[in-house]
Amino acid sequence: MKNKRIWAIIGVVVLLVIFCLPMVFALGSSENSQALFRGAFGAAFLVPVMAYIFIMIYRIFGKKEKEVDGEMKNIIFDVGNVLMDYDWQTYLKSFGFSEEKYEKIARACFCNPMWNERDRGTLPEEAYVQEFVNAAPEYEEDIREVMRRTPECISNMDYAKTWVEYLKDKGYHLYILSNYSHYMLDANRSMMSFLPYMDGVVFSCEVEMIKPEPEIYQYILEQYGLDPAETVFLDDRKDNCQGAEKFGIHTIQFKSFQQAAAELEKLGVK
Repeated sequence: MKNKRIWAIIGVVVLLVIFCLPMVFALGSSENSQALFRGAFGAAFLVPVMAYIFIMIYRIFGKKEKEVDGEMKNIIFDVGNVLMDYDWQTYLKSFGFSEEKYEKIARACFCNPMWNERDRGTLPEEAYVQEFVNAAPEYEEDIREVMRRTPECISNMDYAKTWVEYLKDKGYHLYILSNYSHYMLDANRSMMSFLPYMDGVVFSCEVEMIKPEPEIYQYILEQYGLDPAETVFLDDRKDNCQGAEKFGIHTIQFKSFQQAAAELEKLGVK
């Protein structure tokens, strides 16, 4: 939508310039001013006519956006454990810590309430890391290394790109609503092959709101003009789904691709 507005403004400016050129040349004093005036005057009429013809041809023969059948028009995806795999347990085990050390670092980092606050993105990354260190200072060096490499928790789901490409081709409007920290997003964004198919993207760190807070659901609905009755939200966490349901959004708690696709089909998304 924003790109269309930009091109519309550019088009208006170009047309204004073309229409003003005859006046500029008419006021000129050079011996070629009259010839330039006639040329610019002709262009002032010819360009809009040709633009109108091209627009009409595009409307008749150009690619038209598909309209989907059924009640659902919009699909909102979470990213972690829906379109990408988020597996911090396997990642943390890869360090080979003893069981006691593993449990303490897990509680200090991934199970720490500050982990979710990290996704809000209101503080520098070092401030969050320091909070994790404070929770188990005896393991500071290990915690800092674990946090430095946290983007490794995320990997691609083999179905993600094909799935969203299929839904987009069917005419559905696709969106992202995901809790994500700045540090993780900066490292993982290039892996998100599904992003080009999205009509809108809301990452928590970029709006300083996190699920399941009501403000973030209201934000995506208003930002993209979505009707909750025509919208379904897929998230692996029950509380995030419940947050969306309070706004009248249909929800599917994601457990597997097959399960989610089957539940989408029940809502008429095929």
